[in-house]
Amino acid sequence: MAMMGKRRKLLGQILKEIELVTEGDIQEALAKQKKSGGLIGKILIDAGVCSEGDITMALAAQNDMSFVDLAGVDIPIELLDLLTEAQAQTYRVIPLEFDAAKKTLVVAMDDPTKIVVFDELTFALQGRVPGIRIQGALASKEDIDVALDKYYGGGGLGKTLGNEDLAQFEEGNVSGKEAVAVDASDPDAPAVVKLLNFLLATAIRDRSSDIHLEPFEDEFRVRYRVDGALLQMENPPRELANPLISRIKVISKLDIAETRMPQDGRIELTIEGRNVDLRVSTLPTMFGESCVMRILDRSNVSLDLDNLGLRQNDNDMIKALIAKPNGVVLVTGPTGSGKTTTLYCCLNHMNTPDMKIITTEDPVEYDLPGVMQCQVNPDVGLTYGRALRSILRQDPDMILVGEIRDKETAAIAVEAALTGHLVLSTLHTNDAASAVTRLIDIGIEHFLIAATLEAIIAQRLVRKICTSCKEFYKPEDEHLYELGLKAQDVTGKKFAYGKGCSRCNGTGYKGRMGLYEILRCNEEIKQLIMDKATVAVVREAGRRAGMRTLRESGLLGIYDCGTSIEEVLRETMIME
Repeated sequence: MAMMGKRRKLLGQILKEIELVTEGDIQEALAKQKKSGGLIGKILIDAGVCSEGDITMALAAQNDMSFVDLAGVDIPIELLDLLTEAQAQTYRVIPLEFDAAKKTLVVAMDDPTKIVVFDELTFALQGRVPGIRIQGALASKEDIDVALDKYYGGGGLGKTLGNEDLAQFEEGNVSGKEAVAVDASDPDAPAVVKLLNFLLATAIRDRSSDIHLEPFEDEFRVRYRVDGALLQMENPPRELANPLISRIKVISKLDIAETRMPQDGRIELTIEGRNVDLRVSTLPTMFGESCVMRILDRSNVSLDLDNLGLRQNDNDMIKALIAKPNGVVLVTGPTGSGKTTTLYCCLNHMNTPDMKIITTEDPVEYDLPGVMQCQVNPDVGLTYGRALRSILRQDPDMILVGEIRDKETAAIAVEAALTGHLVLSTLHTNDAASAVTRLIDIGIEHFLIAATLEAIIAQRLVRKICTSCKEFYKPEDEHLYELGLKAQDVTGKKFAYGKGCSRCNGTGYKGRMGLYEILRCNEEIKQLIMDKATVAVVREAGRRAGMRTLRESGLLGIYDCGTSIEEVLRETMIME
């Protein structure tokens, strides 16, 4: 622990001394802090100047703490027994070592500013070890989460659902356990409350995008989607399936008596201080209603175009496209490929006092201060088409249409582009060139498409290799063949994979990255659209103009050792 009275170095000074930042970086960050507040470390991370790991190490130095990588530490059971599960979870500490002679316990923690933890632990442990002293070592928040789950979160679902372990969250103005209060006369009510809290808290902690609740004849299966891949949880008791899904329907304002038809709803929550939206979808099946909750964790999304992971030339190209005064820019890809996030980043980049931006969405996924957002409501007749007609009378500069689904929406979007507006929207197509065919199928004339379409951005998300267990290897010839490559094509290139570790739950992947295919509609492509050229001809013209296909973007990601061959093969295909 740091000695009392000793003046701590400033975080920026420490980062400068280890040559991670320059004086200019510090001054720029301080200016941003003065303007909008926030922690200096977070500002430096958001600016891409240094990583979260760099800040953690600097904080350790600032507080005279050593930095520990918990992923490589195996803690004996007798040391773990020094702290109860409640103490470890409450104070977010992991015991590292105990010196019996000096009666000193070293604990790992992720917040060096909470020195009150030392006093409270000392008081709590005095009865067991009189004269005990607590010292701290700093670990990353991610490592602490994994270690708490590994050492103090086990014991099966039944143990995890103890009365003291309810996730505290809010629904509207109701907080804590009352937010999921149920009928006390229901014998399954307490279990339903605990299970719902547990599922939500665990999903948010693991940064899941979806929770799948699937009833079968003999089991009730729960799966989470993390980084695009489904992971199965321990199955809850089968008898809790109907009460749990009924409870979800109640708090998402769905008709609890209607079990024969699909329903869609929404829940707004605050879980552990984080604003989270849940999009709820139910579907009747043979053995009860299946329920999927899509998680929109606003605190887990950075709507900064520069942090989207685009290559520099792609980033510059998109910025040039969205700066155009009029036209249509489309983002295409399957559900869950990141289209909405890309569009929100574009809006956020252009969101300045001199720009009037209006969106029409179904539903509004993230709040953007300074942007007028309109949610369509077909139940009262507010469709995309009707909302768009009204939006055009609001004098916007830029319009976001959540999705072009029909001829009416497409026609009004084209009309808006022709009358001096920039329109951003999404389509569901396999690649960029196919979007032209899709617009024609919807019913838009070739000459209108050629006159208004500025660019089409196709994208996919692939999982990133976990940096903690990344290993390099030489790929087999058959893997290269699947990529359309030969051994001589990859001379000098590196390939990597994730071996699997505690940080990535043994999957070898942590986080996701985007693959982008940007087709700019130059004069040649506009003429091809007028001439009703095939998708293949349009695609080839785009490649001549510099378009990088999704597969080619994937290969660059492989060569950068950011993703694996398997991920690129799963998400892309060779375009002849």
